Amino acid sequence: MRYGEKAIKKAKLEVWDNPSPERDYEINITFPEFTCLCPRSGYPDFATIRINYIPDKKIIELKALKLYLNSFRDMHISHEEITNKIYSELKKALKPRFLEVVGDFNPRGNVKTVIRVASEQP
Repeated sequence: MRYGEKAIKKAKLEVWDNPSPERDYEINITFPEFTCLCPRSGYPDFATIRINYIPDKKIIELKALKLYLNSFRDMHISHEEITNKIYSELKKALKPRFLEVVGDFNPRGNVKTVIRVASEQP
């Protein structure tokens, strides 16, 4: 197992203290090389994952997030399930004022899917 594979296998979300918790500001993260596997066929699914949030006391550490998102590349999981899972785990770790996760999946078999999960705007 190579060092990158080991890092991905151990991946966990990491949070840091928000340097400006008194202020509402938006953080937008785009992960354009997301992959997972179709739970039915096993074919790869490719997506851009977009994460938008307004932090409260915590912010996400970006390298840990990258490794966490890469950990799904060999998982058989639907578009809907993975987008909701990412949302739930980020919401639990960050407890943000606002959170939106968008899974924008590449077309496969002439079907394009975009899944959006969001909390209410503050």
